[in-house]
Amino acid sequence: MSIEAIAGASQERAQNRGAVARRLLGELRPFRSEIALAFGLIVLGAAAQAGGPWLISRAIDQEILAGDRSGLARTMLLLLLVYGMGTVATRGQIRQVGSIGQRILASLRARLFDQFQHLPLGYFDRRPLGDLMSRATNDVDTLNNFISQGLTQLLGSFFSLIGIVIAMLFLNLRLALVSFTIIPVMLLITSFLAARARAAFRTARETTGEVTASLQEEIVGVREAQAFNRTEANIVQFRRSNAANRDANVQATGITSAFAPAMDLLSTLATALVVGYGGYLVFQDALSVGLLAAFLIYVQQFFRPIQLASQVYAQAQASLAAGERIYAVLDEPREPADPPGTPAIGQIHGRIEFDRVTFGYDPARPVLKDVSFTIEPGQTVALVGRTGAGKTTIASLIPRFYDVTAGSVRIDGLDVREVTRESVRRQIATVLQEPFLFSGTVAANIAYGRDDATQAEIEAAARAVNAHGFIASLPDGYETELGEGGGTLSEGQRQLLSFARAVLADPRILILDEATSRVDTRTEATIQAALATLLAGRTSVVIAHRLSTIRDADQILVIDAGRIVERGNHATLLALDGHYAGLYRRQFREVLPAAPRGASDARVAAGVAGG
Repeated sequence: MSIEAIAGASQERAQNRGAVARRLLGELRPFRSEIALAFGLIVLGAAAQAGGPWLISRAIDQEILAGDRSGLARTMLLLLLVYGMGTVATRGQIRQVGSIGQRILASLRARLFDQFQHLPLGYFDRRPLGDLMSRATNDVDTLNNFISQGLTQLLGSFFSLIGIVIAMLFLNLRLALVSFTIIPVMLLITSFLAARARAAFRTARETTGEVTASLQEEIVGVREAQAFNRTEANIVQFRRSNAANRDANVQATGITSAFAPAMDLLSTLATALVVGYGGYLVFQDALSVGLLAAFLIYVQQFFRPIQLASQVYAQAQASLAAGERIYAVLDEPREPADPPGTPAIGQIHGRIEFDRVTFGYDPARPVLKDVSFTIEPGQTVALVGRTGAGKTTIASLIPRFYDVTAGSVRIDGLDVREVTRESVRRQIATVLQEPFLFSGTVAANIAYGRDDATQAEIEAAARAVNAHGFIASLPDGYETELGEGGGTLSEGQRQLLSFARAVLADPRILILDEATSRVDTRTEATIQAALATLLAGRTSVVIAHRLSTIRDADQILVIDAGRIVERGNHATLLALDGHYAGLYRRQFREVLPAAPRGASDARVAAGVAGG
């Protein structure tokens, strides 16, 4: 993707930089008293900087030229006190602003994490994980650099500039106005460069997110890359993204680097104006030598805050771009909260009904079409079909990860949209094809859904799924620390831990999404033995490609293109000699007996019933 395309893509809600700046300033509201103290220290430092040249002009005109040594000593002592006061004030305001900034950034990180926890799953379906990580880390760090350092310098420069302007106007109006003739040129140059810098820094932040997303994806998928000899192609692709990021940052740096030389040139011109016109006024006895010296110092000080601000401007633009991306996440609509007064579902028996359900991640493209079925409490129902048929989507609607487009999903007769999500999900456990284990101990991973679980309960859950043996053989047993994703555990061992987690949660409804498809046959046999205990007395929805694992299911639903095309138990569906029998035959290469007379009619009836 080109730099221009990235810069123009997906500019979400917080596009207006002025709006982003106002929102960042709004983060300061809880710190009004601390900000008032910081501003007081900034004004004190600016006053000290503005007062110094005036004391120097007084020393030249009233003491050095007059030969007043004692007066000069007193003025120099006062000058030392003034600059000392300014130094203390500057240190205090840097510390104060830095403290406020760190608390704001901590709040932003906490809000981002809270937002990630409450966004609907559909949001993560559309966003690369690496880009979201970049917003929570790189973009917040960019804000950190500006708020902790640049903002302090920017505020100090602004008030110093005000103090210098007031002092110059007070000392000599004509010379001050001549000095200020350079300001319109300065504003034109600043406006010209600023407009280009804004676009450049937006592009730089977008390409940084692109690089982070690519890096995260390729590191996670390095095994597949090596297995399919994709490493060289991935390197080329990453270099392309990295080069786009490099070019964007070079472009942004090139624009901002023009500020300092431009300000240096203007400072030289202003100094020449002061020396020329000020010298003329001195010859005309309209200006003292001391005031001319003070003006020369003021001119140098006048452009010093501007030069500093121009350097900080680069940080400010990068920070506004980062803030734009952060607020784009914070502005995303959350998973809708349960309306006030929504009742909890209470202890459920586990009856599940799909009543003419239609659903699509994109409402214009339905994945499920008019799906109806009922699962009685304690039954095990298997969902089979080709990849993309809609099996996982059906399972995702039961705990209400998504809301149906049409129809209803009911548990014990209650529409899941009419009860609180928490009360439904608390009684449902899901075991995925690729279980996720968190950094922490084995015990903590098993107890992930039950923080109050005792060690005895954790061990009992592990024994129930035959995981206790391998856990006991680990270096620290249940206290063994696992890295992200399970560290060095095999896929079978990780899956056994996820089963133990489900056992400990003791759900009324259990969803198994390809839970045994990635383990070897020996481990699968171990898991199947544990499943007999796990499934007993629970309503279970099992998604399986290995048809050998669902022979004993009470009901098998065959899904094709978002519809139920067959339903029945293993023996019935084999007798129908339809979709299920075809899947079974391809897996086991078995020659099935001829379908009995009337089977084709039954198959048609089954398809019609599946809707």
